[in-house]
Order: sequence, then C-alpha cells, then structure tokens
Amino acid sequence: MRTHVSTHTHTGTDPLAGVRNLGILAHVDAGKTTVTERILYTTGTTHKRGEVHDGTTVTDFDPQERDRGITIFAAAVSCSWDGHRINLIDTPGHVDFADEVERSLRVLDGAVAVFDAVAGVEPQSESVWRQADRHGVPRIAFVNKMDRAGADLDTAVASIRERLHPVPLVVQLPIGTEDGFTGVVDLVRMRALVWADGADAAEEGPVPDALREEAAHRRRLLEEAVAERHPAALEEFCDRETLTAATLAAALRDLTRTGDGVVVLCGSAYRNRGVEPLLDAVVTYLPSPLDVPPVRGTHDGTEQERPADPAAPMAALAFKVNATPTGRLTYLRVYSGTIEKGDTVWDAGTRRTERIGRILRVRADRHDPLERAVAGDIVAVVGLKSSRAGSTLCAPGAPLLLEPPGVAEPVVHVAVEARRSTDTDRLAAALTRLTEEDPSLAVRADPETGQTVLSGMGELHLEVAMERVRREHGLEVSVGRPGVAYRETVGEGVTGFVYRHVKQDGGAGQFAHVVLDVEPWERDTEGDGSEGAGGFVFRSTVVGGRVPQEYVRAVEAGCRDALAAGPLGGHPVTGLRVTLTDGQTHVKDSSDTAFRTAGRFGLRDALRASEMVLLEPVVEVTVTVPEDAVGGVLGDLAARRGRVTGSGTRGGAAVVTATVPLAELFGYATRLRSRTQGRGTFTARPTGYAPAPVATTVTTTR
Repeated sequence: MRTHVSTHTHTGTDPLAGVRNLGILAHVDAGKTTVTERILYTTGTTHKRGEVHDGTTVTDFDPQERDRGITIFAAAVSCSWDGHRINLIDTPGHVDFADEVERSLRVLDGAVAVFDAVAGVEPQSESVWRQADRHGVPRIAFVNKMDRAGADLDTAVASIRERLHPVPLVVQLPIGTEDGFTGVVDLVRMRALVWADGADAAEEGPVPDALREEAAHRRRLLEEAVAERHPAALEEFCDRETLTAATLAAALRDLTRTGDGVVVLCGSAYRNRGVEPLLDAVVTYLPSPLDVPPVRGTHDGTEQERPADPAAPMAALAFKVNATPTGRLTYLRVYSGTIEKGDTVWDAGTRRTERIGRILRVRADRHDPLERAVAGDIVAVVGLKSSRAGSTLCAPGAPLLLEPPGVAEPVVHVAVEARRSTDTDRLAAALTRLTEEDPSLAVRADPETGQTVLSGMGELHLEVAMERVRREHGLEVSVGRPGVAYRETVGEGVTGFVYRHVKQDGGAGQFAHVVLDVEPWERDTEGDGSEGAGGFVFRSTVVGGRVPQEYVRAVEAGCRDALAAGPLGGHPVTGLRVTLTDGQTHVKDSSDTAFRTAGRFGLRDALRASEMVLLEPVVEVTVTVPEDAVGGVLGDLAARRGRVTGSGTRGGAAVVTATVPLAELFGYATRLRSRTQGRGTFTARPTGYAPAPVATTVTTTR
C-alpha cells in the first residue's frame, strides 16, 4: 500500500464533500496523459505505470491515440485518494479537438492545468485556459517536466502570469535542477518531500540547509500575496506578521475557488515525482459539488435551480456519447437527485422518455457496474436511444432544461465517397454515428455536385474521423482535398431596397411587399471567433401597422433562410444587420408564407445589389525552429500570406508567431519538416475570419 502525507482534513459528513470532478488541461505534449497515468498508479487504481510512447496508457486506449501518441478523445477515469472520490477527465491538447475540451469543461467543477517547465505557456495552453475562464472553472497549475534540460519553474510561472493573467501562488520550491530534480519543499508546511530513484512514495523530512533561506524568502512572498487578497489572512498577518499553515491552506482554498489566485505546484510526472502533493492539492483546494453554485436550467420559460442533493429531483447533462457496435454509451454528469438502474427519465430536449439500462463507473475503456448514481457523480449509462451530447435528462415529474455545451463551427471540409457503390449506405450510417459522438463534425450533401461533404475543426480532426470509418466499419473510402469553410459578409449595403412578392394561380393568392435596409454589423461583445464578422441582427422600424407583427417575424425567418447561401459563391452570410423599414399587405392574399418568401428573396436580391466581401478562416500559428532556419521559415510564411505578429527565443530555439489563412496551411507540417531537417514544429489555433484577397472580393449587381 502506497503512503503519502496529506494536508487535507475532512470538513462535514456529507459524502458529496469528498467528491472532486476535475479535468486535466494542457497544450499537446505537456504531459497531461502521463499525469493522469501517474495519478491512477499513485492512487492504486492501476498497478503498472503506463507510458504514452509505449502505447500502454489507460486513457489513450483508442488505437489511433496509441499510434499517434496524442490524446484525441476525452477519457473519464475514477479513483480514490485520502477518502475522496476523484472523477478525472483527461482532455485532448490538440487544437483540432478543442470541442472535446469544451464539452468536458461544461460538466467539471475544477481543473489541473499542466505546463511544460521548459516551454511554459504554449498556444493551446492559452486556448484551454480561456475556455476554463468562460466556464468559471477553478484551476490549480502543475509545472511538469522539471527534470528536462532547461526546465525553470520561475520562468514558467512568469509566462503564466504574463500570458494568462492570473495571480500565481507558488506553494513549492524545487529541490535540484534539471536531471538532478529529486523533490520539492512544501512552502505551506515548510517540509521537504524527496523521491528516491525507483521509489513510489516521497520521503518527508526537514528543509535542506542549502535551501532554508530561499524557502523562508519564498514562504514570505507567498504569505504577502495571499494576505493582500484574503481578508482573514490579512487580519492574521497584521496581528502575527506571519500565517499558520492552516490559515494559509484555507486562504489558498478560498482564492482558488473564487478564481482570485492559482496555486502552482511542480514535478516530473514521467519520473513519478510530485504526484502525491498534486493529489493532496486537488482534494484540499479544488471544490466539491457542494462548493459550486446549484445548477441552473429553464422550464416553461422560467429559470430554476437544482441543488447538489441526492434527495432533490434528478437532473443530469449528457456530455459525451460513444456509439459502440454493442450499443450506445452515454456519459452523464449528475447535478442533482439520484438515478437507479431501470429508471425512466425524461429527455427535455427531444421531449421523450428514455430508460436507463445499466449504470457504469468509468475507467477509460473499462467499466464497473453500479446500482445507482447520485448528485455529483460522473458516470456512463447504457440504454439511451436518442440522447445526444448536450441532452438534459431529468425526473419525468420535474422537467428542467440545462444549457448544453457550445459547439464550435467547422472550418475545414472534405468530400467523401465509398469506393464501392454498394457501400454507400454503410458509409452514410458510419458518418451518422461519427456525428452522434462528435457534434463538431458535420455531414451534408453538396447540392451542386451531389457529393457527401464532411466538415470538422482541422485536417487532423478529419483524418482521424476517416481512419475510424476505415478501421471500425471496414469501409474503403476516397477522400478529396481539404477545403476551408468560407463566409460572405456585406462590405457596403443598400437602403430602401424594395421587393414585391405577388403570386396568383387560382384560389388564394400570395402578396407581400417589403422595403429593406442592409448594412454591415459587428458584434460589440467579444466572441470565440466561431461567428466570424459577427452574425446577424434583424429589426423593424415599420410604423402605423403597415406590416403586422406576425408578418414581421415571418420576414425575419425568411431573411435567416437567405443567409444560408450568399451571392459570391453560395457560402453562408454573416456580419449584417437587416432593417424592415416599410411594407404593404393585402386584405386576402397576405400571409406568413408570403412574407417569409418575400423576406428570403428580398434579402437574396438585396445582397446581390450590395458590395459583398468574401471571408476566409485565419489561424494564429506558432512555429518553433532552430535559429539557423528562421529566414527560410519567415519566407515560407510570407509566401502563404502570413503576417508575422511576434518573434523571440525560448529554450535555445526561435519562436515565430504569425496569422495565416487556414487554406494556406494544408501540407505545412511536411514543408516545415523538410525546411528544418525535421527539427521544426508548429501549432495553430483559430482566431476567426478575415477578408480574403482583393481578387476574390466581388461586387455584384442585379
């Protein structure tokens, strides 16, 4: 049995106080999966340390994850530590799978953000941090890979402060540097934890003499930072000029849960050093389901709250679906109430009942059956037929609709077809199953070519999806060249555009007369970039009842129909405001249908009369290369219409940041490797849409 030293003391007797639902967040290759693997080993959940490079980890169980050495699918695991149940989700770090992170963060109470001790904050670290900010998820930071050459805790913490803007509260001092990293000084309790080579558990002892002065200095800085932000700690600090370990720990817990500070720990997950203190920090500082606000939902237009109480009416959110050949596995976060095997539940989205066949405690691809799940649990259930990621399941007698996780808009697409015509139906079924599991994938038929088009978040995202079709369904498929999802917007609009819809072919006719103003519009508030130039706003300034309110709504619906295909190339239209300024009705022939038709065709023709601009998706690219290759990389980025926004050095390598159109990045990984003899790497994250080159900006006339 492994031993550890705990800083946590139980408060209260409610079993929910001993539950922690947390995610592991980070940039690709920062060590998330290895951290998860060591947590499972340290807690005794597994009895052998799995390695990413050997393909033996618990959470990267998909064959593609093992082949590629990256996390693709968010994997849930459950373990116990110091009397606490920890439900853990290992999330992907690659930008193409950011939607998996979004769905996971929606149901988590806390997170551990993992950073590379050499690289510090990397582009995707920043993206997942911002996602956690949006969801208000409290975090602690773990600076990993302290045994690497060039590892520096202070530099990593500085990059966290400068790029992510939290208040880092460093609670550990490393013992030894780089390959000589052997342990940490716990600044809260002023004790040393040292891991001998090959040992599973830390040995606790006094602070080494050589570090005593430095540890006292850092403890003082920590006390001052905490007292500055926590009233109770400030009071004690003023009285005693120091803080007790208990006061410091309580203040760190409060600051973590309010987001006013981020506790920073360090270690080397690969060498199993620093994992026990990380687990102690998780149970000490991160919230239980009782510490987060009650979940809020709506019913019949009114907002309601449900407490984290097993006796309350049941409410749960489905955040992930695995459509396996033997049945659908639906992952749930239970917010309130209790679910028992065999229960009938109400899907508030589809407005139909579902039956819970089995309830499973999840450990990646292994499952332990449960009789019931209670508020605060993250479990998988079998038996749901139509529930999707984002569905709310609730007690039939107490309906409630929870807000589903946001779904990002796909930016890359490929044409897909079965090589054998007899496999066309099987391919359609396989693609339907993929979109059930991953809402950020979309399938449509191209109306002009009749081809099946699969859209996703990036090249790798689509590559992984097609490989799954080949492996899991045994289908031979042909995949076209990737293309990007363009948008169209209004550069200069029109005013007073008149459209008259008159149709008379026996019986009741159709009559609708509308006058529209069309102008560019940009959203005032910051978005996540998924809507490009801002979306769509409709308003009416019609006076005197010339167009009744019900017809105004029909005009708006017609205008929304027209946004599906713009005049430049049939791309969706975004970033415009349409104002209905006038109109006329007919006593007999006017109807909702007539005004909806007038809205659709009126806006379509108004867009043709406007000056339209083609928008293309752009990404921020961070390229890390040897310094002797910078010139060639800059030239290549310029040739790809890239705009360099920053450059510097990190860990002996040059780092170049640039904004590049997504369409120019296809095949860039191969090109970069050849230019840098395989030593260059790059990461990209979407930043929204920007006008395409002038050559593709077209003015159309009626």
